[in-house]
Amino acid sequence: MTIQSDPMALTDEVRGEPADEFVGALVSLSRVMVAVAMRTLARIDADVTLQQFRTLVVLVPGPQRVIDLAKLLGVQSSTATRMCDRLVRKGLVARHERVADRRAAWVGLTVAGKELVGLGMRARQQELERMLADLRPGHTDGTTDALVAVLGAAGELTDGAWWRQWADSVVE
Repeated sequence: MTIQSDPMALTDEVRGEPADEFVGALVSLSRVMVAVAMRTLARIDADVTLQQFRTLVVLVPGPQRVIDLAKLLGVQSSTATRMCDRLVRKGLVARHERVADRRAAWVGLTVAGKELVGLGMRARQQELERMLADLRPGHTDGTTDALVAVLGAAGELTDGAWWRQWADSVVE
């Protein structure tokens, strides 16, 4: 299926509810999560865009070659290079070469970059906790298992595993 650039040109089949209600709920949830991410970045007064923050999050496991970072972000190498240039100027990322492979540029979080990621993720967690505080106790039965399955299918870590990785992350 090709995504049309003009939403009004979409067929009724595509414009309607998805055949899979779970997928439709995840699409709606993704809109909520983007809004939460944007609000929390604004709340902590982070001088980074959402894409720059995502770049910092992807660097949590450790330094990456710029070409590998581009693949993880789903962008061209030149885009990742410009993104890293901006993050280096902000003191959130450090660039270096490795003696064994001086052809490739490597980038990794600085202490300030790691702290910003931790602050942003904590703010996001607090906002989600406030948002969900009024849910009835039985309202989330089975939801956690379904979300963990989605995380696994996407190759994403659970929150606890992510925080352990963050705590162990190497800074430049």
